[in-house]
Amino acid sequence: MVGLGGFNRRGIIAALLAGVAVASCGKGGGTAQKPAASANGIEKPVLKLGFIKLTDIAPLVVAQEKGFFREEGLTVTLEPQANWKVLLDGVTGGQLDGAHMLAGQVLASGAGIGSKVPLVTPFSLDINGKGVTVSNQVWDMIAPTLPKGPDGKVQMPISASALAPVVDKFKVEGKPFKMGMVFPVSTHNYILRYWLAAGGLNPGFYLPGDTAGVTGADVQLSVTPPPQMPATMEAGTINGYSVGEPWNQASVAKKIGVPIIVDPDIAGTTGDKVFGLTAEFARKNPNTVKALTRALIRASMWLDADGGKNRPEAVKLLASPKYVGADEKVLMASMTGKFTFSAGDTRDTPEFNLFFDSQASYPFYSDGIWFLTQMRRWGQIAEDKNDQWYLDTVKSVYRPDIYEEAAKSLVADGKAKADQFPATDGFRVYARKAIDGVAFDAKKPAAYAASFAIGLKPGQKVTPAGVK
Repeated sequence: MVGLGGFNRRGIIAALLAGVAVASCGKGGGTAQKPAASANGIEKPVLKLGFIKLTDIAPLVVAQEKGFFREEGLTVTLEPQANWKVLLDGVTGGQLDGAHMLAGQVLASGAGIGSKVPLVTPFSLDINGKGVTVSNQVWDMIAPTLPKGPDGKVQMPISASALAPVVDKFKVEGKPFKMGMVFPVSTHNYILRYWLAAGGLNPGFYLPGDTAGVTGADVQLSVTPPPQMPATMEAGTINGYSVGEPWNQASVAKKIGVPIIVDPDIAGTTGDKVFGLTAEFARKNPNTVKALTRALIRASMWLDADGGKNRPEAVKLLASPKYVGADEKVLMASMTGKFTFSAGDTRDTPEFNLFFDSQASYPFYSDGIWFLTQMRRWGQIAEDKNDQWYLDTVKSVYRPDIYEEAAKSLVADGKAKADQFPATDGFRVYARKAIDGVAFDAKKPAAYAASFAIGLKPGQKVTPAGVK
């Protein structure tokens, strides 16, 4: 959708060669940091925040380890969660004050299809950062059919149409072709569905109240927690998966699978994770939420500063067992503007996993609307919705007003520059088209949701007998 700036490779290489040491600004993890000084107006200075072990927790980790939370008057404990449902229940039940969350989780609450507890987000943790991986068995079946470039490497991006003969072979043998994704309302689910459908494969529809989403499916998708993806594929339970890093790169390191496409090449630029909390918490603790947002903005700025010079240090932080707990080399393979698809095939991916550049941290209404269109496309939203519904729903969840207030205060304090926060009406310019050539117009979401060859059309509903 939108073209984004890349990293300064020289800066990254220099940092790597220099062996950047991890700064010791705090203990992080399960040990809370004491604030530098009591901050007037902060309603709840002691906080417990949840996360899943993925590289896009980087703003939370950096805010903790570089002391940004502490400097904003907050004492924060970061706690890993077993899976996205446990994390969601922790936030809505009050055991967690906020968390690293799927954008779809907070949006589903606004759409009335997920949590009954209203959720909001003032901050986007990142954009992009996901990929699709297939098992070695599947790769060996499709690789000979893929066009090669002059360098002998497979031409990218790879269309899901390459999987069609494999899916047909599985059907003849009476076996379902299965792929994993992390949660029914995850970006990973929608990105995988988008890619499959663009290649002519139906990923299935959701019946009302259904969380399986396999009605009419050529490829059956199922939920698998991110850290378990490689092992689940290696065991043969799934034939591939869609997940965030470092779990695509883990398949390369373990030599059990091949990442075949990254999400900027599927739907263009997409939001991914957000910092989520309950609407009630945000209402009762406005100064606390502002302080949290300030700290996270500062962390995201640090992550993308000077062409990504801090990314190697960020990798060292993330590698800690209390955070992602993956090998530094595996983490590095997707955190410095490059992506390793297989041994000997590392390519520039400057738009992969941005935290601040290209306004990555801003909670754009348009990013949220895209998720809602995909929920309708696949039947999670059972009835047709008009354009105003999409806008009203996203405005009940995405809170750029909080972000903008935090950003202005950082500028006033001399911790940021005004030109780092370009003016916006909440709608990103999506210049880059998706793999199927369909352009996304966030101001005409109903027409966009109905425009796909595979997907629900106006008036259609999902029934046990299929789409009617």
